[in-house]
Amino acid sequence: MNGKTTTPLRNDCFALPPGVNWTPVEEALERLRSRLHPVVEVEHAVSLSQINGRILASDVYAPRAHPPSNNSAVDGYAFAGPLTDVPCSLPLIEGRSAAGEPYMGEVPAGHAIRILTGAVIPAGTDTVVLEEDCEVRDGQLQLNGTLKAGANSRKAGEDIKAQDRILTAGTRLTPTQISVLASVGIESVDVYHRLRVGVLSTGDEVKPVGSAVTDWQIYDANRPMLNALVAQLGYELVDLGHVLDRAEAVKTALERGSEQCDLILTSGGVSAGDEDHVSKMLKAHGDISNWRIAIKPGRPLALAMFLGTPVVGLPGNPVAAWVCALRFGAPAMALLAGGNWFEPQGYLVPTGFSKNKKPGRSEMLRARVRDGQVEVFGSEGSGRVTGLAWSEGLVELDESAQQIEPGTLVRFIPYGSFGL
Repeated sequence: MNGKTTTPLRNDCFALPPGVNWTPVEEALERLRSRLHPVVEVEHAVSLSQINGRILASDVYAPRAHPPSNNSAVDGYAFAGPLTDVPCSLPLIEGRSAAGEPYMGEVPAGHAIRILTGAVIPAGTDTVVLEEDCEVRDGQLQLNGTLKAGANSRKAGEDIKAQDRILTAGTRLTPTQISVLASVGIESVDVYHRLRVGVLSTGDEVKPVGSAVTDWQIYDANRPMLNALVAQLGYELVDLGHVLDRAEAVKTALERGSEQCDLILTSGGVSAGDEDHVSKMLKAHGDISNWRIAIKPGRPLALAMFLGTPVVGLPGNPVAAWVCALRFGAPAMALLAGGNWFEPQGYLVPTGFSKNKKPGRSEMLRARVRDGQVEVFGSEGSGRVTGLAWSEGLVELDESAQQIEPGTLVRFIPYGSFGL
């Protein structure tokens, strides 16, 4: 079973309206979001041990309350509140209520009982006094301070009520969500099959790591980077390897990807040059739109359908490939995988740098925060891979002209906001 849905994307889903030239980032993101839908099937009743990183396919409702009964938040003594006439003493009855061993009787009015943290509050009581705030002498509980009714107790269902919706479809399941499911006794849920993402690298000048190289060749930094990105986002990686700038080689790799993958990411070969065979193959055997997005780094983003499989053609320069993969690829993959389209959370942080930004394009600067200020990498060159390792997120500047001085507030997006 390949996991593909019976309602694939339309072949013309990425087509731009006539006359569209440069597309602002927000407009491009909204167009992309509006044209995508899940392309994977649902896998039913998957156990909790198998769902970490999977995307929930249907809403989940609690079969019981959490906590299921009133219980104590502290070690102490339970009695019926409120307690306002102090100091006073209450006779202690024999026995106790402990977690896993509740007191099964009813505590008489005006009496108290020993209780431990997490234990069910016995019938006839509703209030707990912390053991450090009282004394026990000769079988009597000595109380010196006032207590409101219900003090130091957790009410049944105060966290989750029976039949509450606890998780919604499209949620990526993490250890914390799994804890919520387990807390109400849910053993399995419906999730989407993992999105299978193929990564293909192209170029005569690009050689896989481990190959012999000449001075005019470079090692392939994009494919290992994108492979790791796909895996870290929780998708199933299909490594389509590296191919030379040969039409048939590119066509064969894309055909293999269309058979094995729900989405293909390519890097390089998507412009209009003589050796840009990715673009040529997508035009000859699919439906391609080169979106010229007003963003730096990056500009052309090739969005295509090849034999029914969506293809995202990323720029060849590593920094541009990384930025476009995060800003456009990550939310698109989330939606295709059955999750929710997301806008990464950014934070306004004062700058520790100066920049005179020209109008016309959004800019994504490799950045990190130190001592309460955001700093950017010294070079904006798209081939400076050291800046990728140096950075911990991106500063996003909109299309307007801006004069940035130290202390100017800018939007910093940590890589964690993209799901990393």
